[in-house]
Order: sequence, then structure tokens, then C-alpha cells
Amino acid sequence: MKVIVAGSGGREHAISYRLALSSKVDEVICVPGNGGTEFEAKCRNIEPESGVPFIESFVKIAKAEKADFAVIGPEDPLADGIADALWNENIPTVGPKSKGAALEASKDLSKVFMKKYGVACADSATFTEKDKAIAYVKEKGAPIVIKADGLAAGKGVVVAKTLDEALKAVDELMSGSAVGDAGKKLVIEEYLQGVEISVLAAVSVNPEKPEAACIKPFLPARDHKRLLDGAKGPNTGGMGAVCPLSDVTGETMRQFDERILKPTLKGLIEEKIDYRGFIFFGLMITKDGPKALEYNVRLGDPETQAVLPLMDFDFADLCKSITDGTLSSFELKWKEGFQVAPVIVSGGYPLKYAKGKAIKFDEGKISASKAKVFIAGAVKDKSSTDKTLVTSGGRVLACSCFGRTFDEAWKAAYDAISGITFDGAFYRKDIGLPGAAESN
Repeated sequence: MKVIVAGSGGREHAISYRLALSSKVDEVICVPGNGGTEFEAKCRNIEPESGVPFIESFVKIAKAEKADFAVIGPEDPLADGIADALWNENIPTVGPKSKGAALEASKDLSKVFMKKYGVACADSATFTEKDKAIAYVKEKGAPIVIKADGLAAGKGVVVAKTLDEALKAVDELMSGSAVGDAGKKLVIEEYLQGVEISVLAAVSVNPEKPEAACIKPFLPARDHKRLLDGAKGPNTGGMGAVCPLSDVTGETMRQFDERILKPTLKGLIEEKIDYRGFIFFGLMITKDGPKALEYNVRLGDPETQAVLPLMDFDFADLCKSITDGTLSSFELKWKEGFQVAPVIVSGGYPLKYAKGKAIKFDEGKISASKAKVFIAGAVKDKSSTDKTLVTSGGRVLACSCFGRTFDEAWKAAYDAISGITFDGAFYRKDIGLPGAAESN
């Protein structure tokens, strides 16, 4: 089989790596890929055609390469209809069509969906007029959560602890100075007290075969959003992830299944949404049980880099079961142990940072820890004849390690990451430790 993957981040490197491990996959085409997929076994990067819309170029490449199926990593092309375009060309696609992708592309739409189908979630109200939004915030008080309705690359959510912070967020989001048009409509939510977790899941809902509809959750994971140790500093795209979670009980997951997963599946079926792909449930574990914070219509980043290595099954087979409607009979098996994946970022991130810094890898340390390094913001140094990588983004890579115990995985990950250096490199030293997770 030949598989094509859309995207260029650490999530896409992890997806490509897992696909390439399958004995049934001959080649993984990465569009555009990154410095990690450049040198990953059985993977080949292809740049999309310059000056041509990404979806048009991607479909053209998929057809030319005779791809057996496609996996879409990021949310933007899904919202823009890449899955619709690929299915129209009879290319099975792991990723929802645009109607399903709207569950992430519009916070308002997702809240309407949650409320309609009884998904446990925070109370909220939606506004398109700044004066009414301000009046609502003043009425409710702080703490309160302000969300831009549209896609904002992780920058559209403000957890305001004070009234001044909330009013400032409303002004900046609705004026367009923070996230552009994404903030013209706001969803203002009740502040939930608790600790966050992520549950990634495989979804197979084909309106033509509702009887086969299925959502299968993966192991719970946790991202660490704050830049600094102790869950301090500014929000980022994610400073590291751990999986599974010792503080998440079987009862919590049972409540998640009953109150969030099953109502979500019912809604997808009843709304006749063609959703064959992955879904990310962002959850807050409150004193009243888990509540949904958001849907993401793809795998999480960096959670993917901690969850996928624990899979004890063929990831390509899972993808095929999603597209062909046999997910309900697919058995998810997991390695007995833990995965810890801290992230290295460029100096200055999440604000201004330099690019083009050469990365040095201590292969001895990495090999001894049995680490898998997933590249995100790094590319091959074009001036070098060897495999030298240089930084090209804020989040540069994740160093993912397995251990039979959490402590074993944690030590291996930090032994390995200490052997990866570049000018300005920075990483948190407490991923997965007590006090590292942000709590409300």
C-alpha cells in the first residue's frame, strides 16, 4: 500500500512513522512533511505546487502517486473540505468531511451540537456584538472563559481570572487585533474548576451505513500548555505530553463514555455527518465528573507523540477500518507502560524566535534511552551534505520515551532530551510530574 499524509508538524511525523511501521505499507508520501519525515524509513516528502491552492495540489499528488488512502493531520485543510475533495476522487480519507470539521472550525456550532445532544459541557452564550458581550461578562463576573468562534491556531481562548482580563479579551478578539476574523463571533463560557485531560479517538460514521457507526477512544493523555515549569508563563501550542494518566480513574472514563462519547456519536449519526477520521475530546475533570471543553477534528499535538507509540496494533489497519466501516470490530491493544514526550522549543517562543539554528543530536544518549524523536519545526539544512537539521519553527521537536513505569519513561525521556541541543533551545523539566499540569 501507498499512503499520503497532509501536514508538516510533529503530529504528522508521528502519524507517518506509525504508518511506515506497518508491513502492509510500502511508502508514505508526506505533503509537505518536515525534516523528520525527510529521513524516516519508507517516507518521502513532496512539496505542494507553488501558487496552487493546497487542496488542489494535494489531490493532484495523491492521484499521481496512486495513493491507497490519505490521512489528514491539521485542521485547516479539513475545514476547507480536503476530505470531500479526496472522496470525490475515490481516495479513501482519514479525516472528516467539511460538515464534521465545522465542529472545530466553529466554537459556536460545536456548543449548539453539544447542547442539542446532551453532551456534558460548560454553560455558554454566543455574541456577535461587542456591547452585548461586555454586558454579559460584567453580569457573570470572573473567572470566565472567552473563546473566538473560528480557527485561531490555538490563540483564540482566554481563561480570564479577573474582570479586567475578560473585558480586554473581548475587546482584542472582537476588534480583530488578536486573531483576525476568527474573533468576530465570541463564545463566552462558564469557568470550570478541575484538571484538563485529552482523549483522542478513532471515529467511523458513514451516513450511508449508520448501523456501523462507532467511536473508539484511545488511552487518556495530558498536554502541558504553559511555557514554564509549574504550569506558569504564557500559553503555548504544547510543551510536552504524557500517556496514560494515573490520576484518571476507570469511573471517570465510564462517565466520559456515557455523558460525552455516546451523545457525540448519537449527534453525528442523527445529523448525518460523514465523519471518518479522528476526534480529540478536550475534557475538564470536575467534581461533577468530566465535561467537554472542545472538539478537535484531528489528533492532538503533542498528545499524538505520546499516544501513538503505545499502540500495540497496526496503525494502517486502524486507518483502513475507519474508512471502510469496520472500526467496531477492530481491537485496540496497548503496551503495558507509559510514554513521556517533552518538547524542545526555540528561544523566545511563543513570541518572536530565530530560525535556522543547527541541531546537534547525541546519538549515544538517544539510543541508550530508546527515544523516538518526532520533528516538528525543523528542516534539512540545504547547505549540508549530511542529515543536519536546522530549526524552522517555535516548537522544534518532541523526545518520546517508553517505560514500564512512569518514572522509567520520565527518566529515559529526559536523559535523551539532554542530548539534543541548538542555540536558544529550551524545554520544561517537569512534564508529567505533580504540579506540572495546569488546573483551574
